[in-house]
Amino acid sequence: MEVIDTKFSMLSSSSAMLGEHPSIKKIYEIIQRVAATDVTVLITGESGTGKELVARAIHNVSLRADRPFVPVNCAAIPENLLESELFGHARGAFTGAHSSRAGLFQLANHGTILLDEVGELPLPLQAKLLRVLQDGKVRPIGTDHPVEVQVRVIASTNKDLAHQVEKGSFREDLFFRLQVIPLHLPPLRARRSDIPLLVNHFLDRSTRKHGVSVSISREAMIYLWEYDWPGNIRELENLIERLVLLSDNGVTDLKDLPPNIRSYVSDKKCPQPTLGSGQIDLRDATEQLQCRLMEEALRLSNGNKSAAARMLGLKRTTLVAKLRRKPRSNGEPFTLASEPEQTLSVFLAASDAGKNR
Repeated sequence: MEVIDTKFSMLSSSSAMLGEHPSIKKIYEIIQRVAATDVTVLITGESGTGKELVARAIHNVSLRADRPFVPVNCAAIPENLLESELFGHARGAFTGAHSSRAGLFQLANHGTILLDEVGELPLPLQAKLLRVLQDGKVRPIGTDHPVEVQVRVIASTNKDLAHQVEKGSFREDLFFRLQVIPLHLPPLRARRSDIPLLVNHFLDRSTRKHGVSVSISREAMIYLWEYDWPGNIRELENLIERLVLLSDNGVTDLKDLPPNIRSYVSDKKCPQPTLGSGQIDLRDATEQLQCRLMEEALRLSNGNKSAAARMLGLKRTTLVAKLRRKPRSNGEPFTLASEPEQTLSVFLAASDAGKNR
């Protein structure tokens, strides 16, 4: 296993930064390059991929690490209060402003501010944010005197800001100003080989937290591997803690997994026949099922072709020949990447070790 630069050892507790997938390694490289600068970073990705954790990682390895890190959820603050929250206000600036108040930009002075869900900002406030980014000054509501701030700005969103620009709901100039360094976090299903590392991380953390010993059966682990995790890392983390808390005998089996995971993977394991002109394409459906069974046998045998062939009642040479010539349902050659095989093997081995803890 490759060891990440010790400069990033402080990130080891961040589940979003755990992984050996090339996309995660690339994120490490980008953090290393931008940490010492003050350029704005735009982090994009689906909900649950760890955008705030990555923003904190950038802050933690920057020269501002001992200064404030201020996260702001732009979608959670009412629109009529958002400007005051960001930039502050003077006493008497509006009804209820009984005293002056510093905004979040001022509280983040010399540190980092994270504008989470920046795509939710209303257009008038987008213009004021752009001015802050350009001038390095904020103007509290009700004052004529701008206040200088030295803040590193990181923005994040699960929306396609380029599409919002096309629709006219997001300013193009602000979009380009924010994405000096674009950083995209892949969904968990796109870095499936990291699922074993994350499962073991969350399992170890939850068992220590609750003072119990719980392991996960091989079949249950394979289902966790196969599931597409629409809620990404957050969904996986919450599920593992739930499994730990509800475990009866110290072993989580397939029956203990939520119905949505069991049914999703079951449907995936048994592909539906494709229809053409209202008729079943029997040859294509048979090939799909055959490929799926070969893949499953390889997964269960940790990539051992001889063992997989025995499961299927085939000679090893016959299985190898079928793997070479059989296409997947999407027309691509049938292959099982060595990296996922090896990672799943480590995953299953770790589960055996967990049973003996």
